[in-house]
Amino acid sequence: MTPDNPIWTGDPTLYQRFTLSVPFIIRVATLADSVYATIITEEMAISAAARGTGIAKRSPEYVAKKMEEGKAVIAIEQNGTWVGFCYIEVWGHETFVANSGLIVAPAHRKSGVAKLIKQTIFQLSRERYPTAKIFGLTTGLAVMKINSDLGYEPVTYSELTDDEEFWAGCKSCVNYEILLSKDRKNCMCTAMLYDPADHYTTQETSSAFKSNSKLYERFMKFKHNHLMQWFRKKEKKTSKL
Repeated sequence: MTPDNPIWTGDPTLYQRFTLSVPFIIRVATLADSVYATIITEEMAISAAARGTGIAKRSPEYVAKKMEEGKAVIAIEQNGTWVGFCYIEVWGHETFVANSGLIVAPAHRKSGVAKLIKQTIFQLSRERYPTAKIFGLTTGLAVMKINSDLGYEPVTYSELTDDEEFWAGCKSCVNYEILLSKDRKNCMCTAMLYDPADHYTTQETSSAFKSNSKLYERFMKFKHNHLMQWFRKKEKKTSKL
């Protein structure tokens, strides 16, 4: 896998990219990177609050553990300033893998670094868990595009892991009650999956997303409005009982 713009170092877990004369490196995180754990988790919380949705809340200790285990990717400037982060979670006895917690520092958003982090964590996941299905949940069209470029396809929730610990992670999301009320069959997020044993080419999934991006955008807006209206009506009925 050779990225479009970065300088390829020959190491599948290390990129160097230079944008606007600001160099940064994307690599597998180590325990030494735990000094960034607090700022990473704080930025995750701020970003989730701004979107009005949420990813599973993680503590600095949890993030540091992922770094120690070599199950995380970090981007930093050459001067040591934190740029971005993502980590691997394993579910269902290693039959499913999620690339979770993608976050980029505000100063580097829309720079292309999110795509590079996703490419790196995806490659790391494929190397460590070659037979596992890789999945994700997202409310953002930009992340859907990145996933499509990697070979992910939109799927129903029933095709994701049934590991209770994974779904318990949704409890910290503001939309958790909607997920429960829909029996975990639907929510604000769009589910996407890469199956190493049965998948389209990246060219096919990328092309399909480009052809249907406007449709996906309308669908996500419709789903958000429909689910919120439905949930509010249900709350009103419950409050009257």
